[in-house]
Amino acid sequence: MREFFHKELSLEEKKIVGDDIQTVQRCWPIGRPLVDGLGDGLSEVRSGLPNRICRTIFAPFDGKLLLLHAFIKKTQKCPPQEKALALRRLRDHKKS
Repeated sequence: MREFFHKELSLEEKKIVGDDIQTVQRCWPIGRPLVDGLGDGLSEVRSGLPNRICRTIFAPFDGKLLLLHAFIKKTQKCPPQEKALALRRLRDHKKS
């Protein structure tokens, strides 16, 4: 989330996303409706905001959840470029 995605969200939306991520951290592994698998070791937190939907892509890594990318959902499926960016960030993190 290097592009400061969170600046696009209202305070209420930030709280919703943060609470959802915290729930996933406490209850991992957890499934639908809050979390859905994307394949390639990636999963997404599905946060329902008042007028839109936010997705936060993450991967379990070294006993932690590594948040890789977040975006406002505009289509039914995860757009390939969003998943590709998350995979690239995961690979970069594994190299470092």
